[in-house]
Amino acid sequence: MIQGNLLRDAIVSASNTLSAKKREVDELNVFPVPDGDTGTNMSMTISAARRELARMSNPTVTQVADAAASAMLRGARGNSGVILSLLFRGFSKGLKGKETANGADLAEALGLGVAAAYKAVMKPTEGTILTVSREAAEKGKDFAKKNPSADALTVWSVICDEAVASLQRTPELLPALKKAGVVDAGGMGFLVIAQAMRDVFAGGAVVELSEQEAAKEPVKSTNAAASFDAEITFTYCTEFIVAREKGNTRAPSRLRIFLETIGDCVVVVDDEDIIKVHVHTNDPGKALSEAVKYGQFETVKVENMRIQHENAGWVEEAPAAASGLERVEPEEEFGFVAVAAGEGLISMFHDLGALHVVSGGQTMNPSTDDILQAIQATPAKVVYVLPNNKNIILAAEQAVPLADREVHVLPTRAVPQGISAMLAFDPGQSVKDNLLSMMKAADNVYTGQVTFAARDSEYNGKAIKQGQILVLENGKVTYAGDDMRHSVRKVAKNLLSTRRALNMDTSLITIFYGEDVTEAQAEEMCAAVQDKVGKDIEVAVLPGGQPVYYYILSVE
Repeated sequence: MIQGNLLRDAIVSASNTLSAKKREVDELNVFPVPDGDTGTNMSMTISAARRELARMSNPTVTQVADAAASAMLRGARGNSGVILSLLFRGFSKGLKGKETANGADLAEALGLGVAAAYKAVMKPTEGTILTVSREAAEKGKDFAKKNPSADALTVWSVICDEAVASLQRTPELLPALKKAGVVDAGGMGFLVIAQAMRDVFAGGAVVELSEQEAAKEPVKSTNAAASFDAEITFTYCTEFIVAREKGNTRAPSRLRIFLETIGDCVVVVDDEDIIKVHVHTNDPGKALSEAVKYGQFETVKVENMRIQHENAGWVEEAPAAASGLERVEPEEEFGFVAVAAGEGLISMFHDLGALHVVSGGQTMNPSTDDILQAIQATPAKVVYVLPNNKNIILAAEQAVPLADREVHVLPTRAVPQGISAMLAFDPGQSVKDNLLSMMKAADNVYTGQVTFAARDSEYNGKAIKQGQILVLENGKVTYAGDDMRHSVRKVAKNLLSTRRALNMDTSLITIFYGEDVTEAQAEEMCAAVQDKVGKDIEVAVLPGGQPVYYYILSVE
């Protein structure tokens, strides 16, 4: 049987192992654009759980699973990170109420996570982490059913073995992997985690975090009790999980509002089964008395942070302080949250009406919690979120059920789409009509991006060398070359031709230039594009200041 301490250690060891191997996983990414790669996103996601689990002493299996799932839900980054968090959410559901777990429990729990992950992805792609985790879970469940006396280590070993075999099959399901001669990066990340957990289940030592990674941990240290007293207003760190009573119509948002009147650092995460709460307060009794109105307690933990500080010399980093944003009451009718990187682009979204612009983009995917905090800090009853990147959409969608106000995520896949969507907003229209008109405007925008190849690759039959100029049209790599002027003119002409072939009118091309491009260079590029597309189409140039991309083109 797997005890709580063992499951905790297994997940912590898996996080540290993936942290050490994340670059190895990143290198499997066949897409040559520099981005927030799979291994990095998965490592950052599971590390959120590691920090929570490291604080737990003698927990039950269900407490470990709940803590890991909650932390990873909020810490999820990128599509691969969100999928990983959903797999562990299945663990939380499958191990609900259990003090220990056997092999059948683990396989069933993983299966529930796989089902949740498939449901969350609009168009699941086989040959990815989805396939590897699904086939591994199915093999484990089948083995446990046929061998009811098999112990947990044996069943989990079967899961790991099938994950290895499934990962080796991914190139047969995805031609891009086969051409590049690699396996799927997300599937490899899942395998690293599963095998690291198996090693701990088998009695192996917990892998320690490297000194380099440990130095990045978000922990404040201080030896002065006086400075601690000045920073912390509330003494008791209070955490509990409430099992929601059937038929109880009390909204968890009411509990959140009450807790904010008696403390700070309030985090309330809920689903159909539980409400998980974290609050710093001087009166834990009041928090518990209010919470019991929602159902029975599954776990309760109250710690005196001042005594912890005096004994251990550390202070927990307040969850709400991560972005410097605090929750505000939803007093206005609507508001906007956008994701962007670059001073010019951020200023543009602010000018268009976005109160908060979450820093992020291709190379740095914000977490679900980053987006959630921006939503909660927007004083609006209805908040529209524009991710502006295909790898951020899923993380943004995970924030919707966590917010205490109405949230709608528009699946904008590039910054120009987000800009056009905001321009199309009409405060006189209904939410439904605005969602339709904003996405219609976003879909009317064609986007070109000019960057550099982060690695040697072969994409769609084209050989690409590291450092070459790389052209993307609507997110797809179409050209690699060595001449910047030719590349920008080419993408502008191609997008224009594509629109004309579809009988789409074009009146404006906007060029946003990045942080590595001077204003003079941008003006010269604007003139070159104008010469290429002709006088009938207006070409404008604006400072975007974005990293990674030399130029972003908006064609509409």
